[in-house]
Amino acid sequence: MPDSEKPAAKYRAPALEKGLDVLELLAAAKTPMTLSQISARLSRSVSELFRMVQVLEIRGYVGMSASGEGFELTNKLFSLGISRGPSQNLLASALPLMQSLSDQTRQACHLAIASDDRMVVIARIEAPGDVGFSVRVGYQRPLAHSTSGLLIYAFQKPKIREQWRALLKPGLSPDEWATFEAQADKALAQGHFSAPSSYIDGITDISCPVINDVGVIAALTMPWIHIEDGITLDDALVRLKSTAKTLSKTLGG
Repeated sequence: MPDSEKPAAKYRAPALEKGLDVLELLAAAKTPMTLSQISARLSRSVSELFRMVQVLEIRGYVGMSASGEGFELTNKLFSLGISRGPSQNLLASALPLMQSLSDQTRQACHLAIASDDRMVVIARIEAPGDVGFSVRVGYQRPLAHSTSGLLIYAFQKPKIREQWRALLKPGLSPDEWATFEAQADKALAQGHFSAPSSYIDGITDISCPVINDVGVIAALTMPWIHIEDGITLDDALVRLKSTAKTLSKTLGG
């Protein structure tokens, strides 16, 4: 963020602020960024940022992309975030239940939370057989373009949902937003959301809310695929709902 856009602060730490600016910029970027691009976006010279980016790379917060075309965030900040108490409690409670669900259904499942306007996968269990589909921990997608994101939005309290609406609506066309809202209302009414994956053919995403004593905190999602002699989609949904309900009760929901 350029200096002109920053709120006034009583105390300043210029070096720290530069490092945070780089991290926040890369977090918002859709693609890797070169040092020159970072410099231009932050209105700072390349020489001013060179050592800062180098240190962030050495400490493991940023890294060169696989294509070698620029820098991107690593999962280090994400790992630090989920090591905090609330997330640790969620993971500690969720993982045994997710493992049991996967064993029963022979399907993979994952747990996702909201982070700004995106959903982030914080835990996954792979299918126990030879065939299955799962997403990696740290995987992100826009809330408005994912089953987990829509589910989390749907179960927010009205006041929070209104705040999220202001954040998410500008990124969609009027028709897309109308569809998103209608699907969210349907999810809220039926207690889950199910839809063919918009990302990979042959997968049906089913998702249920995980609720604590404050409100919805995560989505428990299963990317269901047809397996010979495997569990049906309807049976998988029943077991997913039961697991999400058990997890919610464990967390005080």
